[in-house]
Amino acid sequence: MATNPTDYEDAKFAPLDQQEDEQDIILGDSIHRYDAAISSSDWTTETVVSQLTKGNIFLDPDFQRRDAWNRVRKSQYIESLILGIPTPQIILAERKTRRGSYIVIDGKQRLLSLRQFAARDDDSEFRPFALSGLKLRTDLNGLSYANLTQSLFGDSAPDFENATIRTVVIRAWPTEDFLYEVFLRINSGSVQLSPQELRQALHPGPFTTFLNRFVIESKSIKSMLGLKQPDFRMRDNEIALRYLAFKHFMHLYNGNLKYILDETTRMFNSGWNEICAEVVESLGAMERAINVTQEVFGRNAFKRWNTVYYETRINRAVFDIMAYYFSQPDIANAALMLRSRVEDAYKAVSKDYRFSTSVSGTTKSLESVHYRFSLWAAALEQAIEIPVVSPI
Repeated sequence: MATNPTDYEDAKFAPLDQQEDEQDIILGDSIHRYDAAISSSDWTTETVVSQLTKGNIFLDPDFQRRDAWNRVRKSQYIESLILGIPTPQIILAERKTRRGSYIVIDGKQRLLSLRQFAARDDDSEFRPFALSGLKLRTDLNGLSYANLTQSLFGDSAPDFENATIRTVVIRAWPTEDFLYEVFLRINSGSVQLSPQELRQALHPGPFTTFLNRFVIESKSIKSMLGLKQPDFRMRDNEIALRYLAFKHFMHLYNGNLKYILDETTRMFNSGWNEICAEVVESLGAMERAINVTQEVFGRNAFKRWNTVYYETRINRAVFDIMAYYFSQPDIANAALMLRSRVEDAYKAVSKDYRFSTSVSGTTKSLESVHYRFSLWAAALEQAIEIPVVSPI
């Protein structure tokens, strides 16, 4: 059986309970169908492309660097539209601040394929592509959208433009939590998906843009996560945002991971001019912390020790504590000088039931966060013999 190229990357991340889930969403007891206006209709491909080109459907050009589909898969999607083969629906939510402006809840890869295929050669934001790998309409291989519009290729362009795409639009949604609930339920299958993509659409701004571009260029984050290119699910963004949230706003943490990640994004976006330099410095410290952790633990960096062996996956909760403390230069330097003692201390504290469950069970609770930060601080302080102060 063919292996999905993203399966290996999925396996490197820790269990789903270490990121946001439905338990972080507070919908209340009175959510009913009429709390949001949901409509479903068929939009022509021409309409969808027009809305994308005008920017009415928000599609960040930087997302192309996280593209999960290769050209053949994109081409097959275009071929399906030309042939009238049914394709999955897309789900949009209308922005509260601008009527007729939409964020994507589901279907971003398909929309990106449309936007790129229909792009002009002089498009400054999206790269056009020619069709390839088609098995049913082999005559269209090597052709771009501009080629299809020539009369030589008959009805191919009209067939594409008039194809219908089932489009669900959510209007008058009650809260952002409602949209997260929709997102998580749509993506409740076996594939791990991160709500970070939706967060970035809901909260555009200078910090959101900066974080995305910083992570895309970060060699340290790619090295830690074993990525050759930015993660199309934006879990690399989520883990960097997680670091910033715990570094700057630990005092706000109440056990709801979604809340602190949302608040960090909001506050940094609104106060970007004042906080920019501090955020840049913090992310630089995070990269150094990643490098230090890798030097101390080698291939086992950011992995849980289960008292017998290191588990294979990157553990977000272990990342929290390693990145936080090793981002401090004096602690990092001491750890590099005493690597074996630091690793021994980590293995020893991992035998503590409270610490072990705080990085493997319900990792997001306030109690779990307190345990892993405080217990690792005490163990690390004993190993390197300099003060290590827990933030909680």
